[in-house]
Amino acid sequence: MRRHIAVDSRYTYTVFLEPMEEGGFLVHVPALPEVVTAGDTEDEAMAMAKEAIELVLESRRERGEDIPVEIGKAQMREVTVSLAA
Repeated sequence: MRRHIAVDSRYTYTVFLEPMEEGGFLVHVPALPEVVTAGDTEDEAMAMAKEAIELVLESRRERGEDIPVEIGKAQMREVTVSLAA
């Protein structure tokens, strides 16, 4: 008889916080596009992101889907473009 042994795994994801015009912060996770949430403060937004990530990972595991692992560190760059008048 095979035994299933539960093993806790830790995952680390890059999270982007963007200030919203109306206040608060929008959060999205590039490696998990289905994770988009918000909070009134940075701390609240990060707590919401952590909860959303956990729910998505649990759902993926239950459905037998792969859990993405980030390769390398994400980098953010600015790009300036000009539009003709």
